Amino acid sequence: MKLLITAGPTREPLDPVRFLSNRSSGKMGYALAHAFAEAGHQVLLISGPSSQPIPGGVDLLPVETAEDMYQAVASWIGRMDIAVFAAAVADFTPVEVFSQKIKKSAERMTLELVRTKDILGSARAVFGFQGYLVGFAAETENLEENARGKLRKKGCDLVVANDVSKAGLGFDSERNEVILVFPDRIEPLPAAEKVLLADRIAEIVLECVAER
Repeated sequence: MKLLITAGPTREPLDPVRFLSNRSSGKMGYALAHAFAEAGHQVLLISGPSSQPIPGGVDLLPVETAEDMYQAVASWIGRMDIAVFAAAVADFTPVEVFSQKIKKSAERMTLELVRTKDILGSARAVFGFQGYLVGFAAETENLEENARGKLRKKGCDLVVANDVSKAGLGFDSERNEVILVFPDRIEPLPAAEKVLLADRIAEIVLECVAER
């Protein structure tokens, strides 16, 4: 099967030297790409800036901004059987990008931001994707409720959700703890190395696709 996986953060430029971003390392997305490739499937990894090594047998398409990632997904998702959106895409981007470095000329500065395009939300509604759709939800509260809301709103078959407020898990860690939210059930996966979680998630996704 053919898979599209997004990973890493995006960077939204403010000026030639500064950008808005987040703490995502890309580890989970890269581990998922490795797991699916190891299972014998063709994987296209669309990744924001990340220092993670490229998994063997995986095609990498590097991007920088949320708009870059949106356009890359739009171009490729129609050829895929499975799409896994693990990237931590910026929700907002600056209205104005300064051509020169912003100087410290005042005590305060106000930035005007505008919403970025909803990549996961566009998979069904805009791109017309008919394959198996997996979203990720990084939350700090109401984990199950927010993940189930995303599942319904975005048309996902599965949402992988984790509580990023838990110390030692998620961002800046080799370990994570997630719940898998399906339309009809919830399956918790206890804290483990991200590579082991990725192997289990890939196994479950492939089982679900085979049962369709």
